[in-house]
This record gives sequence, C-alpha cells and structure tokens, in this order.
Amino acid sequence: MQSFLFATGIENSSPRVMRRDGRIARVDQMEATGHYQRYREDLALAKALGIDVLRYGAPYYRAHAGPGRYDWDFSDAAFGEIRRLGITPCVDLCHFGLPDWLENFQNPEFPAHFADYARAFAERFPWVRLYTPINEMYVAAHFSAQLGLWNECLKSDRAFVTATKHIAKANLLATLAIMEVQPAARFIQSESSEYFHPSNPDAVKVARALNERRFLSLDLCYGYDLCASTYEYLLDNGMSRDEFHFFLDHNIRPVCIMGNDYYATNEHIVFPDGRTQQYEMLGYYVITKQYYDRYRLPVMHTETNNRDDGQVEKDARSWLERQWGNLVRLKEDGVPIVGFTWYSLIDQVDWDSLLVENNGRVNHYGLFNLDREIKPVGELYRDLIAAWRGKISNGMLSIY
Repeated sequence: MQSFLFATGIENSSPRVMRRDGRIARVDQMEATGHYQRYREDLALAKALGIDVLRYGAPYYRAHAGPGRYDWDFSDAAFGEIRRLGITPCVDLCHFGLPDWLENFQNPEFPAHFADYARAFAERFPWVRLYTPINEMYVAAHFSAQLGLWNECLKSDRAFVTATKHIAKANLLATLAIMEVQPAARFIQSESSEYFHPSNPDAVKVARALNERRFLSLDLCYGYDLCASTYEYLLDNGMSRDEFHFFLDHNIRPVCIMGNDYYATNEHIVFPDGRTQQYEMLGYYVITKQYYDRYRLPVMHTETNNRDDGQVEKDARSWLERQWGNLVRLKEDGVPIVGFTWYSLIDQVDWDSLLVENNGRVNHYGLFNLDREIKPVGELYRDLIAAWRGKISNGMLSIY
C-alpha cells in the first residue's frame, strides 16, 4: 500500500426519504447514476485515474436480506472486478440507508444485526482490509432524526440521541466483528466536519452546544470522556449510564483512522433560536485541526467536491486546489494526514434537494459526467495524483 493514499469514491447512498407529498420512498444513488449496469466501466475509470483507494460498497439495503440472510450477487461481481483490476477498496458497509426489515436507526436491534452483516462480509471477502462501517454517522442521525428528511423522519433531540447511540454502537460492534475475521483490517471513519459560528453574542451558548454535539458520534466510538453539559444532554434524551459506559469500555482507536469530510456546506451561522444557515469561513485546515486536536488520530481527507457543470467549471478546479493546499499546509504543520479524496467519481443525482425530491436533476460534482466523460476537474485531479505521488508521505512532506 502507498504511504499516502489518493482516493475517490462511487456514491452509494440509499436512504428512505420523506417526499414533499408525504410518501416514503427509497433513493438509490447507484441506480440513479446507472452504476449497476455500468459498474465495470466505472471501475475502469477509477483505475485509469491512478488512485490508490476507492471508497465503495454495495447498498446495504439490498445485500442484507434478513436476519442471517444475504444477497451477494452484485457484491460478488463488483468486488471480483475490483480485485481483478488491482484496486484497493475502502468498503462503505452502510451509507445512510437500512434494509426495510430493520426500518430505521431508532431500532435497538440494528447494531447487532449490522455486526452480523459486517462479519459475513469480511468472511466473504477476506482480502479486503479497509472499511468505513457507517458513513457520516453524524449526518445520518441528524438528517434522519432531527431534520426529519430520511429514514425515521423524526425531529427531536430524543430521536437524535437514540439514532446516534444506535449508529455508534453498530459502528463499534461491526469494527470488532471484522477484526475477528481480518485482524489486519483498518477503519477509516468518514465523518462530516462541522462548525457553528454564533451570529451574535446571544447565540454563543447555542453555538457552543452544537459545536460539542458535532463530535458526538466520534466521541462515542473513540471512547472520549464527554463534557458535563453533553453528558447531561444524552441522559436527558434517553441514554442510560450503562449505555454510555459501553462506549468507554471498548477501545477501537488503535485500528482507526479519522476520516474528515469537508464541503462548503459544513460551516454554519447559528442564531439564538437555533436556526442555522450555511456559511463557509474557516475552511478545511482549521476545522480538521480541531478534530485532530480532540482525538490525536491519523487523519484522512475522505470527501470533498464542488460543482463543475461547464458554466462554472473553475469552481470545481479552484476548490480542488484550495483543499489540496489546506492539506499540504496541515502536513507541514505536523498533522499526520494519510490521504486525500475527491468524492465522487461520477456525477450524482438530486443532492440539491438532499435526495427528497425525485427530479432526476444531475449534480455536477464528479470527476466524470454521467456519460462517463472526464471533466476538467477530473483531468486536474489525475494530474495532481501523478505530480505528487511519491512526494508526500505519512509523516512530514518529503519533496525530492
């Protein structure tokens, strides 16, 4: 494996969402982008970029057919091709959506069933070593249980805490299950890097609470001893002392790499009444440094993108240059960053409505369009990989 990992991913989100008319519908990004039919072509495009790692996983809702029952047909075909091409996968086991039979993240049986699935996957594909058990745990809980958009479609602190504790426990149990099968496995926890700026002095207290809460899923998974106010928030919203101590008593940190996702939408202005609006201010460097200072784990830049639709194509290229520049500066300042990711390989669909509306609207965030033609940002990323490969290590910069 390379000492520094250049990566991309194939978007495999599959939540159930609340449509504007009140109907619940499954959204599958692999289906929307034509990946199921064109997976061989897509994997060949990833290989041609020169990447070291591909973030990839078949949608969980299709593969986990029931308790102890699995449908490996697509996984066998796709991962067989990945192995044939010599691509190193980092496997997304759950990307925002659960099987219908598990319903949603409020289900207390989800963690145990998910651990069984993770173990079964590791047994089926013993050559896989990199995993993201549950993608963006904070986002999954926030969108599902506080914003009311996905899965359980609830809007309360109690629902958020319930979703968070179940997601974090599932992530932890899956990690332990995979380690039983593949002791050499390592876990790159792709998590959204958030920050809340107070709009005025009256919003400072609210912003502080949200800036603690953004860490909650990682705090639980990494056994971080919470501040008193956050602990009270958990107890007030349904977490027991025993449930909290479960996380303190399990240590998976030695096999973890902290993955940080950063988009222009990750920073927010917060108002005294709790309302927020997106506002980019600090950037990847400052926010990632906050996460690193909290956990002191190796870091991987696991997601970023910006639009490249032919009209504002410089946005994507300048964004890539900015994110890469932030990463280089962080490494020069001693943060152990082990990789960089542009997400995703191909354009996505309907993310402008957070998947809630079924408009078929293409979001131009990929390195390739949906006709599988490389875009200017794809060419820039391919050239960046070629230029920097071997010049950047897992320690300080090594330019020669």
